[in-house]
Amino acid sequence: MNRLPSATQALSLPHFGIAHFRSSLTRFVCLLLCVFAAASAPARAQTTPASLADAVEYRLGAGDLIRILVYQSPDLSLETRLSDRGVITYPLLGNLQLGGKTVREAEALIAKGLKTNEIIKEPQVILFLMEVRGNQVNVLGQVGKPGRYPLEAGVTRLSDILATAGGITPGAGSDFVTVVGTRNGQTFGWTIDLPKVFDFNSADRLGDLVLQANDVVYVERAPMFYIYGEVQKPGQLRLERGMTLLQGLAAGGGLTLRGSEKGIRVHRRSAEGKTEILQPSMDEALRNGDVIYVRESLF
Repeated sequence: MNRLPSATQALSLPHFGIAHFRSSLTRFVCLLLCVFAAASAPARAQTTPASLADAVEYRLGAGDLIRILVYQSPDLSLETRLSDRGVITYPLLGNLQLGGKTVREAEALIAKGLKTNEIIKEPQVILFLMEVRGNQVNVLGQVGKPGRYPLEAGVTRLSDILATAGGITPGAGSDFVTVVGTRNGQTFGWTIDLPKVFDFNSADRLGDLVLQANDVVYVERAPMFYIYGEVQKPGQLRLERGMTLLQGLAAGGGLTLRGSEKGIRVHRRSAEGKTEILQPSMDEALRNGDVIYVRESLF
C-alpha cells in the first residue's frame, strides 16, 4: 500500500526542486557569460586608441531642432530651435542654455528647473533631437561633393562623412586623409592612411576616427606620374603604391610598335629641385611626379 508523503517530505520536495532549478539556472547564465566573453575577446583586441576612436555623445548646437515632452504635463511640451548662442526660451523657466550639452544633460537641466521652482514635484522630461544643424564639419579636397556637413546625432565617423560627401574622387583622391580639429581644448592634426582603417590585419591600424564639431577633413590629391612618347595611352596617371616602371608602362597601355625599351628614360626631380634623367631597370619604383619618356626605335 502506497503511503502518502509526510508534511515534512511534502515541503522538502518542492524546496529541492526550486534549489536545483536555481543552481541549474546559475550555471546556465555563467556559461552564457563565458561564451559571450570569449566571442567578444577578438573585438576588444582590435580596439583602436582612445584618442582616435572613442565614441563621443552628441552635444546640442546652435540651430538644432528639439522637442521637449514632460510626462503628464502637455502644456509644458515644446518644439523649438536653439538660437545662435545655443539658448531656448522655455515656459515658466525663461532662457535655458542647452548648447554644448548632451541630450541627457539638457533633460536633467529642465527637470531640475521644474523641480526647483516647485512647478512639478517629480518631473520626467524627455528631449528628442529632431534636426541636426549646429555641429558640422568641413570636407575639402578630392571628394565628390566638398562642403560643410552636419554631424548626425550619436557617433559620426570619418567613413560616414566621406560617404556623405560623395566619396573620394576616383583616380584623383589620395589614400591619405588629414583631419584637423580640437580635442580637450588642444589643436590636433592626424593624417590617416584610409585603407588601413579597414585592414584588420594591420599592426598599425588606427581605426575609423570619430569626428566632432568644426573638424576639417581634407582629402589630398593622389600622387601622379606622367608618360609620353611611344606608348599607347600617354598622359597623366595615378601612381599606385609600390608601382614599378614596368607597371607604369603597362598602365600607359604598353609600348607602340615603334617604341624601344632601350629608349626609356625617367625624368625625376631631385631634393635640390633639379631634374635628373635616369635609365632605371623595369623593377625600379616610380615616385610622385616622375615623367616617363619612351623614345622611338631607330630600327
